[in-house]
Amino acid sequence: MRYVAIADGDEGVLAAKFAVMRPFLDERGWRVYLGTEARALGYGGVAAVARAAGVSATTVAAGAAEAADPAALGVLARGRSRRAGAGRPAAEDTPGLKQALDALLEEGKRGDPMSAVTWNILSLRGIARQMAALGWNCSKDTAARLMHQDGYSLRAMSKVLEGSQHEDRDAQFGYINARIEAYRAAGEPVISVDGKKKERLGAYHRQGRSWRPAGDPVQVRSHDFADKDTVTITPYGIYDIAANRGFVCVGTSGDTAAFSVNAIALWWQEEGSLRYPDATRLLVTCDCGGSNSARGRLWKDRLAWLAEQTGLEIEVCHFPPGTSKWNKIEHRLFCHITRTWQARPLMSTDDAVAGIAATITGNGLKCRAVRDDAVYPTGIQVSDDRMRYLRERVIGRAAFHGEWNYAIAPAPRPAPGPGPEPGPGPGRPGRCPQDILNHPALTGMDPADLRELAAALEIPFGARREQDSYLRRGGQRVRPAFTGTRHGKRKIDLLDHVLALRLRDHLHLTTSLAGTLLGADRSTISHATSLTRQLLDTAAIPLPPAAPPPGTRLRTPEDLHAYATAAGITLTIPGTSTPAPAPAPAPAPAQPGANKRKPATRPKHPTK
Repeated sequence: MRYVAIADGDEGVLAAKFAVMRPFLDERGWRVYLGTEARALGYGGVAAVARAAGVSATTVAAGAAEAADPAALGVLARGRSRRAGAGRPAAEDTPGLKQALDALLEEGKRGDPMSAVTWNILSLRGIARQMAALGWNCSKDTAARLMHQDGYSLRAMSKVLEGSQHEDRDAQFGYINARIEAYRAAGEPVISVDGKKKERLGAYHRQGRSWRPAGDPVQVRSHDFADKDTVTITPYGIYDIAANRGFVCVGTSGDTAAFSVNAIALWWQEEGSLRYPDATRLLVTCDCGGSNSARGRLWKDRLAWLAEQTGLEIEVCHFPPGTSKWNKIEHRLFCHITRTWQARPLMSTDDAVAGIAATITGNGLKCRAVRDDAVYPTGIQVSDDRMRYLRERVIGRAAFHGEWNYAIAPAPRPAPGPGPEPGPGPGRPGRCPQDILNHPALTGMDPADLRELAAALEIPFGARREQDSYLRRGGQRVRPAFTGTRHGKRKIDLLDHVLALRLRDHLHLTTSLAGTLLGADRSTISHATSLTRQLLDTAAIPLPPAAPPPGTRLRTPEDLHAYATAAGITLTIPGTSTPAPAPAPAPAPAQPGANKRKPATRPKHPTK
């Protein structure tokens, strides 16, 4: 006969009660609660509660004992459900495990030895695999707990090393901020400009995630290699600092200075002139490299064109090298455009333009985008004469770092007055004019024939010079040819080469004397004459008719000056004083009978 504390039908009611209470109790509370219910039922209560709750009768009996006398099993510490030492031992307590893990981590340890935080190049799963190969039962979670105890931390790389810094880096930042505040106080426009990273059009992967129907992700290419027909767009942004408005010109041609300035011109035409109708100046802040480089000639040339077209004085302030991330357009406009573009491929230029135009922020940023399908060829050179004109009459450099801070006037300044004639300068010899040296008496040729000979040598002379430069450089030319002077020695041109040859052949001048006339070193004259003679022989260029050379060799400047004076040439030889004409000898005083004719004296014949 079985004694029960409750009827079988009432156990279902008790089970429903236990199901409600179970989620709210921890292990110890659940055990004590079941024990109190069993004690309330009396004899047979332990078995009845165990059946209703679906637990072991031992658990219910233990709970009843704890409810009756908590000191019977020992008072448990707060937060514990079991006595200390109960359960499976922790893997960290395995003897020798910690030492084996330290020896393994030492091989891949990184970080400052004096710092409390280090890291390791091994992954947790890699550490667990290597520990298992050594015969230790160490999971990745156990390795993580032990590494945290030793001061290891899971960290990513930090972009904090900026490399070398200019000594006036902070001062330039202060100068830019002061100019911005001055322009904003006067109501003049201030813009921050820069070129965004180039983007490929097509089904290429982009970072980020977007909400899509389950199982329907956007399908893109498995690789990012560009095809030969892939189109690349170049966004160039203009950010209006005062108005918090962005303007992006999306081009499909090269990222050149002409494209950058044209983007600024479009912004002024479509937004700037309407927002600032009374503006007379424009402040442009930009990086120190790229299409808006501080050293770019084309950038300054096109800005001069823009200033002339708009009538604005354009002031430019460049950030120091290596500090482009402080340009406001980077963290006020470009980062939000990247967020708008994320997780969606740019299939066409219109998609890119639409994505930029949809860029807004909670701080009121709005953006406008336009297409620019014009072609901007690369490799356009601005001549030295044009740059000299811009520096003298258009560009005004600031007193503080004029290479970074300068203003471009809308109209050229008056031309400077004629200065004194430039002298030869210290350490640089003068020279005789080519028109004087190109005289038939000095060269033995007609002046027109000598110039035609120099023109005929122009192509082979240029080809030979480029060939020598190519062999000396070991590659193609990256800068235009230098046509000035180096180290105080004058660089002679092609006509001087021909003059040196004819002066040497016709007058038999020494290399030193010919160099004095042409303002060059004797080694330069020797090289010029040999090169010209070699080019004439190689190109088979016939020499025009030449007069026969004089009978005597002119070795000294005095000999040459006397020869030129006799030929009617006013020749001033550099570095020498013009000798005064020798005075005529005074006639001897008349002697008595000097006019009488002396009788002729017959020579004596030899003795036969």
